[in-house]
Amino acid sequence: MVRLNSTSRETRLKVLIVEDNLAFRQFFKESLHSRFPSIEIFEAADGKEVLQIVEAESPHLIFMDIQLPGENGLSLTKKIKARYPGSIVAVITTYDIPEYREAAFQYGADRFLPKVSLDWNEIETVVESLV
Repeated sequence: MVRLNSTSRETRLKVLIVEDNLAFRQFFKESLHSRFPSIEIFEAADGKEVLQIVEAESPHLIFMDIQLPGENGLSLTKKIKARYPGSIVAVITTYDIPEYREAAFQYGADRFLPKVSLDWNEIETVVESLV
């Protein structure tokens, strides 16, 4: 568990939302921020941005889409988990099929969350476990 203190910038929970769909990314960010106003949220729309933000900001929690321009979310998850094994990666995808779920975990994802039945209770549990 990451011990965080919301009064200090260095210890605030850092969350990265990786999603190429701008409307969904904004909705997700606003929903997270309304439930957890003290977290710091970063956004990325493609693989290049993801790796730059991870390197610069070391987010504690990453919500990763699978289908992205450039590099896909599964290979990005594998790279991130190899370099930052303490980061939590939750794959969020429209494709709720067993093959994607299995692949997500094989590439190192900690959670698999289908967009069509997005469970905010589960998302809150993930975030709260890090606070």
